[in-house]
Amino acid sequence: MMVMTPNQIRNIALLGGPGAGKTSLADTFLWLAGAVSRRGSVDQGNSVFDHEEEAKSRHHSVSLSIGHCTWKNHWVNILDTPGLLDFFGDAYAAVRVVEGVVLVIDATVGVDAQVERSFRLIRKNNLPCVAFVNKIEDDRANFEKVMSEIETNLQVRPVPLWIPKDSSKEAVINVISGAVDNGERILTGDLSNVHEEFKERLMEAVAETSDELLEKYLSEGTLSDEEIFKGLKQVVLSSHQNLLLFFGSANRGIGVTALMDALVNVFPSPIEITFPIQTDSKDGILKPDPNGVGIAFVFKLFADPYVGRVSVFRVFSGTIKSDSTVINVTTGRKERIGQLMVAQGRNYEPIGEAPTGAIALVGKLESTRIGHTLCTEGTNFQIPPIEFPQGYMELAVYPKAQGDEEKILSSIQRLDEEDGVFRWYRHPETGETIIVGMGDQHLDVIVEKMKRKFGAEVLTKLPKIPYKETIRRPGEGEGRYIKQTGGRGQYGVARIKVEPLERGVGFEFVNQITGGVIPSKFIPSVEKGVREAMQKGILAGYPMVDFRVILFDGKHHEVDSSDFAFQMAGILALRNAAEKCDPYLLEPIMKLEVFVPEEFVGDVIGDLNGKRGHVLGIEPEDGMRKITALVPLAEIQRYAADLRSITRGRGTYKVEFSHYEEVPSHLAAQIIAQAKAEQEKEK
Repeated sequence: MMVMTPNQIRNIALLGGPGAGKTSLADTFLWLAGAVSRRGSVDQGNSVFDHEEEAKSRHHSVSLSIGHCTWKNHWVNILDTPGLLDFFGDAYAAVRVVEGVVLVIDATVGVDAQVERSFRLIRKNNLPCVAFVNKIEDDRANFEKVMSEIETNLQVRPVPLWIPKDSSKEAVINVISGAVDNGERILTGDLSNVHEEFKERLMEAVAETSDELLEKYLSEGTLSDEEIFKGLKQVVLSSHQNLLLFFGSANRGIGVTALMDALVNVFPSPIEITFPIQTDSKDGILKPDPNGVGIAFVFKLFADPYVGRVSVFRVFSGTIKSDSTVINVTTGRKERIGQLMVAQGRNYEPIGEAPTGAIALVGKLESTRIGHTLCTEGTNFQIPPIEFPQGYMELAVYPKAQGDEEKILSSIQRLDEEDGVFRWYRHPETGETIIVGMGDQHLDVIVEKMKRKFGAEVLTKLPKIPYKETIRRPGEGEGRYIKQTGGRGQYGVARIKVEPLERGVGFEFVNQITGGVIPSKFIPSVEKGVREAMQKGILAGYPMVDFRVILFDGKHHEVDSSDFAFQMAGILALRNAAEKCDPYLLEPIMKLEVFVPEEFVGDVIGDLNGKRGHVLGIEPEDGMRKITALVPLAEIQRYAADLRSITRGRGTYKVEFSHYEEVPSHLAAQIIAQAKAEQEKEK
């Protein structure tokens, strides 16, 4: 194994759309570098990177995977990220620990929604980037369309360095030197192959990176080939203005050698960058010191059936060693570092130490989670946590077999540690266990992992809507609980007034008993009964809210009255009174913020209107249009899928609870009838 030194390390993430060929490109990297004996294949199920069963069955990545190879005396760590939006959270982790990104674009598709989304993330993190335009061998490949959409949709100038050699699409050529990459090796090319148009574009991009070069280019109209090649690194460092393009075929290896050469030449090393820190609630910047304090950042966790919890970290400064002790700055606790490893897909190789820039793994850290900072010495700063995107697709999970509740809860908690986007909670009103993700496929994979990794099988369905009940007008009611069955009986009578309150106020209980008609010791029992009856409602079994109960009269018996009797009297009194108060159903209304390109605004608004939504406004935000609306929760439980269909994957949204409103009468009748039918089944 090559000894890693910081200036010889390159950390590269692959981002792009689904099916663009990121994983195929990563597998080809390893094969060309001699890291594997045969090239892995997604379709054949033997990819080094798509090694999880859920990825194999779907033929696409479902989580971040890591591999490495050595190329031109450099250690290259490759982080392969999923292309589907449902699993895009892993890209947020990857971009926090690399010095460069390869944006993979499908030449047959062009710049799709996920490429746009990926490039926005790259820009937000200010990362150097090059693009690999894949599948040039496909008859549907449209290079002009790709170039045009890069300029239009990504708002960056495409600057090709390697382009298809000719109509045969069996090789690519370097637009400066005419060198040819045929998928096996790079051959010296004929200078007659040089494309002056693209060379001119490269010279302009290079000239813009230096006042000296710009002055020469403006005065002489040209730059030497040596100056162009030396300036490519600066072009890549400013990839928000000019995007360096490599055309090729991952499956055939065409252009991949050229790309790998560029990765070690144009991307910075770990010691050429700075990284953000937080100290005493202030933000700062730190430059890596290979000989300083060891500072590492955990960006991924895996649940390994043999090793247990595996933490994956990037060393930003200093060195982390096997069989050592570090401090988790985030928790303040010490952690024992056992055997360090590097990953090659599902396989791990032991290493003695991880220097600055290394990406390494270690098992069985007790308190460490994603986003935590580890240091070899005490310090008061930490690397800022990852800001993962938030998912809003929810499913309720139920055990497939009785007695599996604890197993299910344990598996959910473990998967919550692995996945920065996935979360779960117990609904306080419906009692359901809810899992939350980016979409249907994300939650499907979570459920499959629960079964495969932890043996926890569940049934899923859309969560129950937490409807509530309330009243429209005041009324009175009496509750009588009198039992005489021989011996000591039960006796409690309570009379109450019920009054509606403003929406959102909740519940009030007022005691107006005088003269001791109900002894004071039984007043709490009446209230307890009223509150119990509230939870079961009067219409459809949903909790009652926004009303006041006034206890004003009642009767007691010196011998037979009891806490239980007055509790039952409270239950009966509320039921009796509420029926006279014109009860009605409330539903949760959500505040929805939808982010879409201008061209989809009309379609989205039309869809929201059809979902009983009320649009509050439209405003520009980050080059998109933000549509704010109030929509009933019952209408948007599958909004993730609806929005993707309407916007062809280019829309995103946020949702949060706003308030409760009355359910329209025709829908309320259906909801009540369905609830009563379910209650009958349960009897």
